[in-house]
Amino acid sequence: MEAQATAAVKEALAALYHHPDDATRTAADRWLQQFQHTLDAWQVADSLLHDESSNMETQIFCSQTLRSKVQRDFEELPSEAFRPLQDSLYALLKKFSKGPQKVRTQICIAMAALAVHVPVEDWGGGGIVNWLSDEMNSQQDFIPSFLELLTVLPQECSSHKIAARPERRRQFENDLRSSAEVALSLLTACLGIDQLKEQVLEGFASWLRFCHGISASNLASLPLVYTALSSLNSDQFLEAAVNVTSELIHFTVSRESNGITEQLPLIQVLIPYVMGLKEQLKDSSKDEEDVKAIARLLADMGDSYVELIAAGSDDAMQIVNALLEVTSHSEFDISSMTFNFWHHLMRNLTDRGSYASYGSEVSINTERNRRLQLFRQPFEILVSLVSFRVEYPELYHTFSEEDQRDFRHSRYAVSDVLLDATDVLGGDPTLKILFTKLIQACGNGQNQKWQPVEAALFCIQAIAKSVSVEENEILPQVMSLLPSFPHQEQLLQTVCSLIGAFSKWIEAAPSELLILPPLVDILNKGMSTSEETAAAASVAFKYICEDCRRKFSGSLDGLFQIYQIALSGVGGYKVSSEDSLHLVEALSVVITTLPPDHAQRALELICQPVINPLQEIIQQGDTVLQQVPVRQLTLHIDRLSCIFSNVKLPQVVADAVNRYWPTLKSIFDQRAWDTRTMESLCRSCKFAVRTCGRFMGFTIGAMLEEIQTLYQQHNQACFLYLSSEVIKIFGSDPACANYLASLIQALFGHTIQLLRTIQDFTARPDIADDCFLLASRCIRYCPDLFVPTEMFPRLVDCAMAGITIQHREACKSILSFLSDVFDLAKSPEGEKYRELINTVILQRGAVLTRIMVASLTGALPSSRLEEVSYVLVSLSRSFGGNMLSWARECITLIPPQALTDSERSRFLNIISDASSGSSLGSITDRFAEISEVCRRNKTVQDIVQGALRPHDLSFTVAPPPL
Repeated sequence: MEAQATAAVKEALAALYHHPDDATRTAADRWLQQFQHTLDAWQVADSLLHDESSNMETQIFCSQTLRSKVQRDFEELPSEAFRPLQDSLYALLKKFSKGPQKVRTQICIAMAALAVHVPVEDWGGGGIVNWLSDEMNSQQDFIPSFLELLTVLPQECSSHKIAARPERRRQFENDLRSSAEVALSLLTACLGIDQLKEQVLEGFASWLRFCHGISASNLASLPLVYTALSSLNSDQFLEAAVNVTSELIHFTVSRESNGITEQLPLIQVLIPYVMGLKEQLKDSSKDEEDVKAIARLLADMGDSYVELIAAGSDDAMQIVNALLEVTSHSEFDISSMTFNFWHHLMRNLTDRGSYASYGSEVSINTERNRRLQLFRQPFEILVSLVSFRVEYPELYHTFSEEDQRDFRHSRYAVSDVLLDATDVLGGDPTLKILFTKLIQACGNGQNQKWQPVEAALFCIQAIAKSVSVEENEILPQVMSLLPSFPHQEQLLQTVCSLIGAFSKWIEAAPSELLILPPLVDILNKGMSTSEETAAAASVAFKYICEDCRRKFSGSLDGLFQIYQIALSGVGGYKVSSEDSLHLVEALSVVITTLPPDHAQRALELICQPVINPLQEIIQQGDTVLQQVPVRQLTLHIDRLSCIFSNVKLPQVVADAVNRYWPTLKSIFDQRAWDTRTMESLCRSCKFAVRTCGRFMGFTIGAMLEEIQTLYQQHNQACFLYLSSEVIKIFGSDPACANYLASLIQALFGHTIQLLRTIQDFTARPDIADDCFLLASRCIRYCPDLFVPTEMFPRLVDCAMAGITIQHREACKSILSFLSDVFDLAKSPEGEKYRELINTVILQRGAVLTRIMVASLTGALPSSRLEEVSYVLVSLSRSFGGNMLSWARECITLIPPQALTDSERSRFLNIISDASSGSSLGSITDRFAEISEVCRRNKTVQDIVQGALRPHDLSFTVAPPPL
């Protein structure tokens, strides 16, 4: 049998790497992946690795297989298999001591995983590090393998690929920490072997990352530290030395370091060595990767010691100057390494919490002002250094799409740095620096390049929110320059964005400046130049209308002309249908400022280009309406949504909704099968309901009757979504109780028929999501219309059937509904429902608990843990002793190979503690550990789910009414 499996593996590997047919290679890859999960994989992989005739491809595959089996499936083996497995891995470790490197690494990871699985006694009482020490002393020919294993051990300690129980993982971590001195001694002993120096440094970095808490004075005296720091000046070992030094820096500021003061002996050793690298940044003969490593180390040092640096000592300012040199580097990848430092420095300088130790308010303000003044110059230099980074390259048009995206991202990063600078310098002073750049870019006007001008304007636009609306020196000059700039596409796009960014300043500017008219002309030009400039101009127009709406109230004719040209698609504008929504919003907010009679007429005018095309389609007959492309409807309906959302005049909008309801109803009636059109139409109705509220009058009843009927015919989830909004607005209105009760009964009654099994939920996640969002709304806004009805227990049953749906939003909605049920029963407002809710849950408690335990232990992704825990805690607090019995009943179903007796007891203790009032956070953390135990590998997870069988549970569903 083993021989057949071995031959099959060889054949599949040959096909995977050498067969010319793609389908054959894909099939071979799939077979090999499946084989790795079999029991035979242990023996086959082991024997092929020991086989001298195995080629590199076989060795790599088999080493990966053996590593994954040890990590994931160690529990498949009988307890007596440990020793032969350890011996075999040890023999392989020695066999591949000189390579191939990939194979040796996999064997090392496998041995590290084995050490995680088994107790320290199985390694001879001293643990794997002491065992390794003995082997290194007696088998010196294989030291490269032993060093790699020593390096891998701390790295794998926290690997969740290893299917170990949390308790065992913690024990291994403690054992490993107690062996740290032995490990460091072994690494120190290997320093004398020059060809192993890089490997030793990598091992040292690994142990530093893992094992904090060593005293700074002891660490500073280690030969390993001196070797690493002295190697910073070695091209051969620079990268490894940088990694060690970086870990030493992190070590000094770790949580276990007992504060930065205690680490000063080590810090005082580190900083001079790192600062000594500064000159190498300018060395043109230096390899680019080495320069990056040095820059990374300097940035790391700055970021880690930002609290010390913020104090502003002479030494600290030297570090700041060094980081400015990194920022000034011509390569953006290197320069940007410092951006986090500048952000954290700004936070430290400006956050009052940084000065808490100074006591009185006067002392705090004095020290804060001293520091801000001290760091003023570095931040002014920073603004100058980064502002040119946003300049478009000459050959930008030849860039690939990916390179253009990277350049855009670099501009966003610079924007963030500039905003950080404004927090230290102030927005207005930063504006002055950038304005100087703009004037320099404009030059004398002859042979002026657009790129430097655009870059300066982009930077000014980036800090707009930090510039005061009272600024009256620089911005008037900037605005007066804008009409003079050429209409080059990227430049015009930035000019339009700048106008929008300073909309609040434009509103506050003195009227005698006459700023607005020429800016509107620029936006007009932007809308007719290209789609990109039109997009920027449309957004700017929206901001201008939002903030300067009162300045436009006397210029409505001009606004309507722009609006109609943009929406009609004729007249030269290049505004896309998506960007036209910005113009719709712009006009809508201006209308809100008008007196009601003027607003009503203005609303009609902006609705006409939207509603008329819909009415023309309807007038052509039902057949045309049913066949017209979706986009021809949703384009206009989405604009209508924007109007209903942004005209904040309830009565005026309600009149429009009532007037246009026949048009909307026709679309409801003829396109109810069309999901995209219905979603767009329901969104429009939602905004109408939200804006108009009780002013909607008879239309709301007609709308509810429409969606109630159509939902039962076409199963569109958006009808539930719209109903949720209606419940939120009208749920507490007694006058609406009758038709809302009818709506609830109809919608939930039909949904329950659609969602009977988990397969139904999986097939219709949108309906599940919106149904239980609606149910939660009913609990919050109109529980009287829902909880006392026969529909409530039926919906609880429906929720139980769908709890384990994998769709994230649908699952969260179901769990939130259950949480809301429990919360209602516990609240003072829900006291009158408490007995009813308790009766419903008690009847279903055992089954619900079993489903929730299954969800906790693998039926749902671990990302649902918080929601699942909340439901379990709510059950525990509401039904104490009953919940404990239900939990005990289902937890005993899980076989002992998946969950031990002590782990079962621990789970029941969590339930007991939850019922007695322990905090949700601590309970969730403890549930997470049980969840991890039951998910530690696929085999265990399958055993647990096979025992609990949440999808096969049967329970009595409350019967529908006769």
